[in-house]
Amino acid sequence: MLALGSCGPSNGSGPVEVAIIGTPESLFQQGVRLSPSAQHLRATTFEGLVALDQGGQIVPAIAERWIITDDGLSYIFRLREGTWPDGEEITAADVRRLLRDDIRRLRGTSLGLDLAKVEEIRAMTGRVIEIRLSGPMPDFLRLLAQPELGFVKSGGGSGPMVLSRDEDTMLARLSALPPEARGLPVREDWEALARPLEVRALAAQEAVAAFSRGDIDLVLGGSLIDFPLAEAGPLSRGTIQVDPALGLLGLVIRQEKGLLADPVRREALSMAIDRAALIQPFGLGGWQASTWIVPPGQFAGAAVPSQRWQDLSQDDRRAIAAGRMREWVAQSGEEARVRVGLPVGPGSDLLYRQLTRAWAAIGVNVERVAPGDGAEIELRDNVARYSSPRWYLNQFHCSLKAGLCSPEADALVRQSLDERDLATREKLLAEAHAALVAREAYIPLGAPVRWSLVRGSIANYRANQWGLHPLFPLSQPTT
Repeated sequence: MLALGSCGPSNGSGPVEVAIIGTPESLFQQGVRLSPSAQHLRATTFEGLVALDQGGQIVPAIAERWIITDDGLSYIFRLREGTWPDGEEITAADVRRLLRDDIRRLRGTSLGLDLAKVEEIRAMTGRVIEIRLSGPMPDFLRLLAQPELGFVKSGGGSGPMVLSRDEDTMLARLSALPPEARGLPVREDWEALARPLEVRALAAQEAVAAFSRGDIDLVLGGSLIDFPLAEAGPLSRGTIQVDPALGLLGLVIRQEKGLLADPVRREALSMAIDRAALIQPFGLGGWQASTWIVPPGQFAGAAVPSQRWQDLSQDDRRAIAAGRMREWVAQSGEEARVRVGLPVGPGSDLLYRQLTRAWAAIGVNVERVAPGDGAEIELRDNVARYSSPRWYLNQFHCSLKAGLCSPEADALVRQSLDERDLATREKLLAEAHAALVAREAYIPLGAPVRWSLVRGSIANYRANQWGLHPLFPLSQPTT
C-alpha cells in the first residue's frame, strides 16, 4: 500500500499524468458553462488579470500588480510587459475590450450575476486598467480569477501553458511557457526543470482504476457521487485528499405542484432528514452539514442560528413532518410520493437509500429518476466561486430557471449591489436569504464534497476551498 502511494508513471520525471473525472469530450468543452475538466484546462491556457495558485490564493497573471482604493470601489491593475500569442503587445485597451466581451457573454449565467457590481472598465494608460464597482466586494479578485474570465485573443491564450491536442485519444498535452514569455526574467535551466503534463477526462471508475494500476499520477474532480470508489480502491489513505470546499450540496425543488405545492410540505421533507446519518455511510470526517441555504458563517453578523429547528429533536421534527404529510394525503386522496433526480454513481446510491429511509419515516415514498427525466426534486452540487452570501443567493435567481425561486430575494440582492455600508448590505442579504428560505425552494444538506487522488511524487498540489487545482504548478519544481 505504501509503495503504491509513492510510485507512478512519471516517478518524479517525464510527463505528469493527470485524469480529471468527466466524459472524454468534456475536457475540450467551450462556452460559458464549463465542466470541471474544461475549467482546469482553460485556466492553464487562457490567463485573465489574476489567477489562483495551488492553495487557492490570488496571484498575478496578465496583471503583474494592482492596488485597491480605500473605499473598495476601484481596482487598478498594471499589466505585465509581453505579447499575445499572435505577437501583438499586451495593452490596456485590449484587456478592457476582452474583459467587456467576457462579461457580456456571461450574461444569463450565475457567474454573470456575480459580476453585476462591475460598473466601468477604463484603459488609463498603455499598461494600466481600472475596474470600478458599484459597491465594495472584498472577494472581487477571486471572481476575476475564474477560468471563464481568461482572455482569448486571435483564437489563443497567453498561457501559462500551451496546449497540443491528440484528437484520437482525447488527450491534452501541456507544456509550460518559459518565464520570458510571461514577462519574467530568463531562467537558463528552464528546459531541465519544467515537466510536461498529459491530461485526460475519464469516468470516475476508470480514473480510480488507472491510478491504482500506477498509470495516473493525479486524479481531480471527484465528488460525493463517486467518493465510494476512492474508498473502495486498493489505496493508501494518504493518497486521498478531500478539499474543505464551500458551496451547495442539496436538493433543488423543480416542480411546485401536488405534494410539493405548499412550502410547509417542502419544509417537512427537509425537517425529516438526519444529516449526520445521511453522510455516515460515506465515512467522511469533518463534513459540514447545513440546514440553511447560506451557511451562517458566511454572514458578517449572526444573521441566523447555527441550525434551523434547533429547539426540536430529530424525532420531534419527523413527528411534525409526518403530520403534515398525513393531512395532505387525507385531503387529496393521493399517495405521498416524490420523484428525485440523481446522477448515476455509487454515492448517489447511498444518498438515495438514506433519503428513502428518512422520508419513509414521515410517510413519503421516493421514486428515483435520472436528472431532467421528470424529476420533481434534483441534486444540486456546486462549489462556490467566492465567499459571500451573494454567491449562494445568485444560484437561485429567477432568471436562471433552475428551479423554484423568489423574486423578492432577487430584488433584495439587486438592492445590495449599490450599498456601500457593510451593515446595511449584510441586512439586505440576510433578508434575501430569509425570503428564499420561506419559499422552501431548496433542501440543504451541507457542503459539497471534492476529492483527489495524489501520488507521492506529485509536487505543488494543495487541497483548497474552491475545488480548482491549477495545472501549471504541477510542472514546476517543489516550492
